[in-house]
Amino acid sequence: MRRKVETDYLVVGAGAMGMAFVDALVDHADVHVTVVDRRFAAGGHWVDAYPFVRLHQASVFYGVASTMLGDGRIQVDGPEAGLQERATADEIRGYYADVLERRFLGSGQVRFLGGHEYHADGDTHVATSRLSGDQVEIRVRRRVVDATWLAPAIPATTPPPFTVAEGARVIPVNDLVAIADAPDQFVIAGSGKTATDAVVWLLGNGVAPDQITWVRPRDPWMLDRAVVQPDPAVAATLTADVLAAATEAESPDDLFLRMEAAGVMLRIDAGVVPTMAKTPTLGRWEVDLLRTVEDVVRLGHITSVSPSELVMEQGVVPLASDTLVVHCAAPGLRYPATVPIWSPDRIRLQTIRAGFPCFCAALAGYVEATRDDDRERNWLCPPNRYADRAGEWTWMFTRGTVAVERFTSEPDIAQWANDCVLNPARVPDERGRDADVVAAQARVADHADAGLAAMAAFAGAHQPAGSAHRLGAR
Repeated sequence: MRRKVETDYLVVGAGAMGMAFVDALVDHADVHVTVVDRRFAAGGHWVDAYPFVRLHQASVFYGVASTMLGDGRIQVDGPEAGLQERATADEIRGYYADVLERRFLGSGQVRFLGGHEYHADGDTHVATSRLSGDQVEIRVRRRVVDATWLAPAIPATTPPPFTVAEGARVIPVNDLVAIADAPDQFVIAGSGKTATDAVVWLLGNGVAPDQITWVRPRDPWMLDRAVVQPDPAVAATLTADVLAAATEAESPDDLFLRMEAAGVMLRIDAGVVPTMAKTPTLGRWEVDLLRTVEDVVRLGHITSVSPSELVMEQGVVPLASDTLVVHCAAPGLRYPATVPIWSPDRIRLQTIRAGFPCFCAALAGYVEATRDDDRERNWLCPPNRYADRAGEWTWMFTRGTVAVERFTSEPDIAQWANDCVLNPARVPDERGRDADVVAAQARVADHADAGLAAMAAFAGAHQPAGSAHRLGAR
């Protein structure tokens, strides 16, 4: 059966970026939006996330602009005392369920087609129910929005990137909590945030460090969580420290080593210069735990697993008979080519400033609601991309700085951004004249020109004109 509906905007994907875009759009425009997602609930990959995952950043930086995730609580005990709370997977799923029900559906402006596969045939847009096969044909009056452009792959829904022979014990990280017979040895496959979460969880649940083998093809750089906090003095100090390090650095690797010395970046092994610069945030207490695992395998990626061995790109690692391999190797970040966010066929949500995808998507929603010219929209919000290596990180930072200068050159956008809790650079009115904020902003201004020029050079690009002079201002 097929029924027909009409809508102003068709948003494909109800993950973090899709939800943030819709929230800002309906908050500033009298429009109707239809959201389609193959999952039956809003929240994107959080619907399938491993149970023990938490946000790696402060909760207030995540979600939608109209509704704060959490209450901005400062942790008062534990290893992160003094830092902002970080939501659990259950809290995030509950948050998105509430936003969808109360904020979106309750407004009458949003229709949600959960559990539907989307496909387009020319100008015909169809959502097909995964349960019944019934179809909804959607006539779009204004725009189609692709909120899946940067959708992450996760182990729960992505097969391991290696072959698994019969009899080998291989599970996705989600299944760690369901283990019935404890193995003698765990092999953690992956170098990124999921792998670090798995190792920390195992150690926190009584597994000894010598029971863990960590296959780490590339070592990661990570941001110290203490310097990524919703405090304007902390945020400006972070920017100033990065720019100051860049002015002295001789290469991207040297820049990261200098940022490490400044307390910005962390690495697990002080004897290895990391080659991965996705830079999630991590607590120093987590790094201390990770360093207790000494059996680290650096022989490239796993190509196959059998009951008796790991076959690697650069060698073979024998396995004890009772070994469990934990798949943490899905590519959490995607790196498609940057394209204009606003194109004739659709809006493709991408990052704009460096990182913080929820803020970037909310910004795109606000700009869509308040501007009429796609050329202006694209100039105000140039697309950015995530980094994988140090040189790419410097370009992400430089390009993001240009974007911040552009969208804050418009008074209404600047005011919206400064009022948006998702914005890591916001300066609440009551803090604007605080001595620590003013001093940190002055340091940013002092190092802006030389630091950005150096990072643009490291990235193999020229610094775009006019990208530095407003960095010290909010």
